Amino acid sequence: MGMVGGGLTSFIGPVHRKAAGIDGEIELVSGAFSVVPGESKATGEALYLNPNRVYETYQEMFEKEAKLPASERIDFVSVVTPNHVHFGPSKMALESGFHVLVEKPIAFSLQEAKTLKKVVDKTGLILGLTHTYTGYPLVKEARNMVAAGKLGAIRKIYVEYPQGWLSTLLEKSGNAQASWRTDPKQSGMGGAIGDIGTHAANLAEYITGLKITEVCAMLNTVVKGRHLDDDTSMLIRFENGASGILMATQVAAGEENNLNIRIYGEKGGLEWRQMEPNTLVVKWLGRPMEIIRAGQSYLSDDAKAFTRTPAGHPEGYLEAFANIYRAFTKAVRDYKPGKKINYTKYDFPDVEDGVRGMNFVQTVVKSANSSKKWTPLK
Repeated sequence: MGMVGGGLTSFIGPVHRKAAGIDGEIELVSGAFSVVPGESKATGEALYLNPNRVYETYQEMFEKEAKLPASERIDFVSVVTPNHVHFGPSKMALESGFHVLVEKPIAFSLQEAKTLKKVVDKTGLILGLTHTYTGYPLVKEARNMVAAGKLGAIRKIYVEYPQGWLSTLLEKSGNAQASWRTDPKQSGMGGAIGDIGTHAANLAEYITGLKITEVCAMLNTVVKGRHLDDDTSMLIRFENGASGILMATQVAAGEENNLNIRIYGEKGGLEWRQMEPNTLVVKWLGRPMEIIRAGQSYLSDDAKAFTRTPAGHPEGYLEAFANIYRAFTKAVRDYKPGKKINYTKYDFPDVEDGVRGMNFVQTVVKSANSSKKWTPLK
């Protein structure tokens, strides 16, 4: 693996490196870790990398790595930069013959996302996206239950992602994470909706297997002086006629990362919370509620395939991240030039999810600025 971004001051870079290392199948061998002079080299030294494989720019990295023997060069690159630097490295990596795993959102704009899809289609290479929460075993169990028809036809979906860390003007205090995430030039057209709202939408679509077709959205900028939305609520419609509500906010004081989802069908409903990821609550019509736990023998093969520890040993954020890395690298191992990859076989978010995510953000912003009740997600 090579890495673009993720220098010494990064939050998400070390998360990726830890997740990639959990299974012992991926070795970080090169990187262009920062645009800050000297930081890429310092990061390489801290990670004990060969200094000849640590680069000042991603352009230099791809040019020199591509010239190495096939047995030595990187197999794929992990792009962990702020949003506005997702497109350039991903596009050049693909065009240089390297597979890509990129942080969400896939790009800065919908047009960039569509361009990346064209490059993926042209090269046949693999692009994965780290929608982390789809990696949890009980999210996969919930998806399996819905697909098997155990809840009946889906009627109602509630998905929420409340955070409280931006309840004040934190970006003015020198907090690097707050600074770039609230800057339209680095984050894009969406604040909370792009940062965490896309996770909520992706989770709803992933578990139910249903696509969002329309939104009726409201975007708020609650904290005075902020340049992007920090709070959003919307009504949503799905392709089977089911209705839903999506809320994503970063000004819910006291909240941490309380992503949660409730899905109701004809026969019952289920509930999953990211802060208690090893529990899935299932409520049935006319019979007692069930508590499903991770690591148990009664789980579906889909959930078991992504479970790492015995029941009662908590699996969390890093393991969910690692599940995406493991699924992605299985696809990379199986890759053969000229042969199209069947992404559903491996079960990780791909370029299609990336395009849908950017389309979702753009549609929500359009809806919030419109006087019409419903805006179609084309």
